[in-house]
This record gives sequence, C-alpha cells and structure tokens, in this order.
Amino acid sequence: MNDVIKYIFLFIILLLIQVIVLNNILFLGYINPLLYILFIIVFPLMRDRGFILIVSFLLGLFIDFFLDSGGVNAAATLAIAYLRLPLLKGLLRKSEIDFLVFKVTKLPFAKLLSFIAILTFTHHLIVFSLEYFKFTEILTILSRTILTGIFTFILIIFSLLIMNKSK
Repeated sequence: MNDVIKYIFLFIILLLIQVIVLNNILFLGYINPLLYILFIIVFPLMRDRGFILIVSFLLGLFIDFFLDSGGVNAAATLAIAYLRLPLLKGLLRKSEIDFLVFKVTKLPFAKLLSFIAILTFTHHLIVFSLEYFKFTEILTILSRTILTGIFTFILIIFSLLIMNKSK
C-alpha cells in the first residue's frame, strides 16, 4: 500500500476509534485513553517538520471539535509533534538521523518505550494542565496524567504490536 494512503487511513481510523469508541470509555470515572497520539508517534520523520506540525494540529483540532474541548488537544498534539525529533536525537545520542530509512518502530525496545512514554506523558500533562488551568488542581492534573498516561501507553504498545504483526 502506498505510504500516503496508509497514513491517511491511519489518521482516519485513529480519529474514528478515539471519537466513537474511546471517548465513551471512562475507567474509574475519569481515565479516558487517548490513543490518537499513536499517529504522531509512528508518522515518518521528515527533514521539513512543517507538514507533521500541520497534520498533528489538524488531528488535535478534529478531536477538540468532537469533544468540544476548546483546543487543548490541538495544543498538546502540536507540542509533541514539535518535540518528537529533538527527543529522538537525544535518545539515540545522534545529531543527524537518516530520514529516508529511519522508522520509529525499528528502535531498540528500551528506547522505543522511553520515546513513547515521554511523548505520552508530555501530551497528557499538557492536555490536563490546559483543561483544569488552576494551580490548586495540581494533584488532579498529576493523577489524571499518570493514570491516563499509563493506560494510553499500554494501548499504544499493544497497537504497535498488532500493527507490526500484520506486516
């Protein structure tokens, strides 16, 4: 399958799964998995980061539109899309990455887990900080970030395993 079609399909599928299924799931009354960030994690690296920033912003904006959340998801997805390349360079201890052959799913397992965890918890911290936007709610922000982050992290790992098994 053509890569462009594959990523358009992934964008639409993750958006629909998030909006139709996952947004209606609340574990313990407040844990809502945010699987749509998987798109940003697996999207191929490019020398020009402008395209991924635009696509990530649109993904977050669509999620905000369906959740009526006022732009918090758009801000968070844009932030992790921006942090993705410097984070990879830091984890791999490289100043340059060969963009044509590099795939995130081919990272060593420990570095892949670190990459996913850092992006997931950063995204969730931004979302919940903007959602509550009060310093007095810091414990709520941290607890929701940690609990939702753990659940999202597990879902992302299982999704990556399923995606790689199908190849």
